[in-house]
Amino acid sequence: MKALRIYSRGEVELFTQDAPTPSPGEILLRMLYVGFCGSDLNTYRGRNAMALDPVIPGHEIGAQVVALGGGVPSSFKVGDIVTVIPYTSCGKCPSCLNHRENACRDNETLGVQRNGAMREYICLPWQKVLPSGGLDPRLCALVEPMSVGFHAVRRAGVGPADSVMVIGCGMVGMGAIMGAYARGAKVIAADIDDEKLSEALTLGASHSVNTLSPSAHQTISDITGGDGPSVIIEAVGSVPTYRLAIQEVAFTGRVACIGYAPTDVAIPTGLIVKKELDVRGSRNAMPEDFAAVRDFLSSTSFDVAKLISKVVSPEEAPSAMKEWASDPGKVFRILVQFQ
Repeated sequence: MKALRIYSRGEVELFTQDAPTPSPGEILLRMLYVGFCGSDLNTYRGRNAMALDPVIPGHEIGAQVVALGGGVPSSFKVGDIVTVIPYTSCGKCPSCLNHRENACRDNETLGVQRNGAMREYICLPWQKVLPSGGLDPRLCALVEPMSVGFHAVRRAGVGPADSVMVIGCGMVGMGAIMGAYARGAKVIAADIDDEKLSEALTLGASHSVNTLSPSAHQTISDITGGDGPSVIIEAVGSVPTYRLAIQEVAFTGRVACIGYAPTDVAIPTGLIVKKELDVRGSRNAMPEDFAAVRDFLSSTSFDVAKLISKVVSPEEAPSAMKEWASDPGKVFRILVQFQ
């Protein structure tokens, strides 16, 4: 079968390997669409210290069930369209014992700490396979990154009374925007790219602000009646955006942090105390977040498919990754089609 792997020195290789056979408790999946994500781009650029070298990337998946191992529940059928929860959990660490398996101390994500799904077939435990509920397989490949945004919204306890500013309108940030919208909040999209801000206004944001504008603070203040957003979700991972979140959030507000900053961030701790802020990390997503995204995508009138920037074949994937690395800001998602 065809498979793709990334070398940290900036190479993507198409190669062949034997197709797997499902063991008891496993489902054999045929990949239909697999997304290249930001962590894959960092691996390609040699900036992902957590990734294997080399590694088969891929954890954003739209797939079809082709065979069932023994002991798989009868609710799964050959031919089902599915997506995948790509994380592992040990069941023993503090996170797992606190029923927050998404933050497992020993987590291994497909395509990062273990080889992923950028290949024609993969076997996975049935517990990690989520039926699509009729969702288009292309949109199934968007469920995982959107789930990370939905999880951050849930971590922040967003409700209808909140004003929520999402900093960063990439794929995960768009998931947070739609997640906050789905909970009835007023949503402010913040980014440095006006094109992405325009897209956000069609996907649940009611206001937008370019954070490079000299009037950004005043714009945020005007939108929120002078109080600042009650919730800010940081979905970039940079020194300026972390500082911006602490500075702009309302007194007694909540900040949910998704982005991994490349260096430690000196933040105004006095504001954390003075405002009595809740600052919460948000990692990966839980099964209920995946289900919430699936159900949202199945019912929304938003044109979420426009977040698919390009669909390429496995043979075209190396050049697509090279092009993305040269201009990363203009891409939401590249899907590799395995058919």
